Amino acid sequence: MAVYALTGFSLVSLLSFGYLSWDWMKPSLVADVATDSVEKSLPPAFARPPHIIFILTDDQGYHDVGYHGSDIQTPTLDRLAAEGVKLENYYIQPICTPSRSQLITGRYQIHTGLQHSIIRPRQPNCLPLDQVTLPQKLQEAGYSTHMVGKWHLGFYKKECLPTRRGFDTFLGSLTGNVDYYTYDNCDGPGVCGYDLHEGEDVAWDQSGKYSTFLYTQRVSKILASHSPKEPIFIYVAFQAVHTPLQSPKEYIYRYRSMGNVARRKYAAMVTCMDEAVKNITWALKKYGYYDNSVIVFSTDNGGQTFSGGSNWPLRGRKGTYWEGGVRGIGFVHSPLIKRKRRTSWALVHITDWYPTLVSLARGNLSNVPGLDGYNVWPAISEGKESPRTEILHNIDPLYNHAKYGSLEDGFGIWNTAVQASIRVGEWKLLTGDPGYSDWIPPQTLTNFPGSWWNLERLTDGLRKSVWLFNITADPYERYDLSDQRPDVVRTLLMRLVHYNRTAIPVRYPAENPRAHPDFNGGAWGPWASEEDGDEWEGGGEPLKSRNKKKKCKICKLRSFFRKLNTRLMSNRI
Repeated sequence: MAVYALTGFSLVSLLSFGYLSWDWMKPSLVADVATDSVEKSLPPAFARPPHIIFILTDDQGYHDVGYHGSDIQTPTLDRLAAEGVKLENYYIQPICTPSRSQLITGRYQIHTGLQHSIIRPRQPNCLPLDQVTLPQKLQEAGYSTHMVGKWHLGFYKKECLPTRRGFDTFLGSLTGNVDYYTYDNCDGPGVCGYDLHEGEDVAWDQSGKYSTFLYTQRVSKILASHSPKEPIFIYVAFQAVHTPLQSPKEYIYRYRSMGNVARRKYAAMVTCMDEAVKNITWALKKYGYYDNSVIVFSTDNGGQTFSGGSNWPLRGRKGTYWEGGVRGIGFVHSPLIKRKRRTSWALVHITDWYPTLVSLARGNLSNVPGLDGYNVWPAISEGKESPRTEILHNIDPLYNHAKYGSLEDGFGIWNTAVQASIRVGEWKLLTGDPGYSDWIPPQTLTNFPGSWWNLERLTDGLRKSVWLFNITADPYERYDLSDQRPDVVRTLLMRLVHYNRTAIPVRYPAENPRAHPDFNGGAWGPWASEEDGDEWEGGGEPLKSRNKKKKCKICKLRSFFRKLNTRLMSNRI
């Protein structure tokens, strides 16, 4: 059986590599700054609405934090998590747009039409405009709201932009993947454009600044210019540690002994991001926000294993519904927490932040019925039982159907060829094609042998379309119980049927050539007019206006600085 393919690689061997060491309270390797205020006696909880800082990292693997036994140095995250509450039963989505949409709306993908893939740069698509967003609810509660970093929720019309969806200010990228220095993004050969925006304008003048530094400096500037007497919400969506693998040279040098080049660069980016969080925390203390603040840290999906990330010992990677794709790093750090310095196993999902944070802000949730999230603050702060008992990971009717799935295999109630996954209590069910299903140890060696885990992957899943795991007893998803427990399979399939009845049609329009940056001044940005339909798919003729000459001048200028920047970067990295 496939499960036994690892027996040749003994437990002792794995321990000798350090892969099964779970030192949850691993001390920071360097001291944090300004920690004296952490131990101060706390004011009565919520005398005023708390300041909320939500930090989201991109493609950071489950294993890639110090307190999960990683070889990557994250002293700030380790310290903040140790002094707060670690969320070790915390779930996110397997790719970028879905996690961000569920954070911002508090709803599953099937309830926003974003259940398939991501929003691509040339698609006339964005977060549905009828959704009331988290920052909009916080604005209603009297908060100043700011976003710094990666949006990736659509931008084809101005109504889709962050500043139209509840944020007072925005500095960041609209697409899902940009160069950390030049902010260029190519969506295919020859389809390249600049993507850094300040509010609703292109921030040409910021090119050349490493995004992790730029975004951290902006957060500090926001805090310095705001009054701590007034509540503030800052959503920090770091580009790090998504590809391209780029980092300032001084961080790469720390990991010079790592033989695997991708892992070395990735580790450098993680540590750089960790120091950015340190600087944000320091700014909260310096400007008087910290004592009445709540810091939430979350990853957006599993790590990409062929780009240096690691989800070990979990199964799978980014883009899959195995635990390695959907179980996230998460913690809450706040002086307002009643029971600090502990690990919580309460079931929490990324949709839960919407009602939790709005409730903390004393906002009104009565006019946003049908949320899929729960207020989990009592579970986090006081250790109470989580109100959540199940998670719909997703139902994607457009994903490639599994070759061997059928309605018959689904007891006549569910077509098991459809990609779907759900967790109910301790049970997790997957149908269709869940994605790449291996277990990959951290790739710290130059040419780490892959045959032993590939063998397990290749011998598992053939002619299958249904998997069942007791995820509490078997968090690494090694023992498929679908044949032994058909009763549980049927029960969970019925839950999928229930959710599917509430799903709205998938929003995944064809790409439109009108979105090409060459038609929009050389930058990615809104290209459809406000009068166009919700999913406008008009023609893509080049602009023949008075701006054309200006556009060409900009292109020539950008070309010059791009070449100059390339020369500079080659000397830096």
